[in-house]
Amino acid sequence: MIRTISIGSHILVQGLFECLAPNGNMVVRIGTRTFEGKPVTR
Repeated sequence: MIRTISIGSHILVQGLFECLAPNGNMVVRIGTRTFEGKPVTR
């Protein structure tokens, strides 16, 4: 499932959902890279 996360105040990243981090952030994967950030609501 593709999810969108916010990294910083102006950067959004869309990628495949990997997991939820213990701190409440979401981890998404784009190719071989993973990014962690706050989930964006619809």
